[in-house]
Amino acid sequence: MAQEKRPVQGDHKYEQEITSTEEHEERPGRSLVTTDHDVIRRWAEERDARPATVPGTEHEGRPGVLRFDFPGYGGGDLQEISWEDWFRTFDERKLNFIYQEHKKDGQQSNFFRLENPDREDA
Repeated sequence: MAQEKRPVQGDHKYEQEITSTEEHEERPGRSLVTTDHDVIRRWAEERDARPATVPGTEHEGRPGVLRFDFPGYGGGDLQEISWEDWFRTFDERKLNFIYQEHKKDGQQSNFFRLENPDREDA
């Protein structure tokens, strides 16, 4: 599935925008934002995380709340889905992926959140 290049939407003066897998944080602990599928998938796979959804949140047969299932973090209440379904839902909702590569102390970070810039309550 070819990805359309979709720009990050909304105001992100405190996050560094990442547009390719060649770009990285300016410093450990820096908040990053992207819509790039390769960047997101690489970040998840480096943490052995799998694309997932929260069961019971589906909409007309489509995934509901998107998550990542990190091994060893109690994701038993999550349902694994394909990368294709995860990214299709991500793009249809015009979400931004906000994340960290590393904590301020340099350790790998699992922090991420999905942002819908069109919703004030997201």
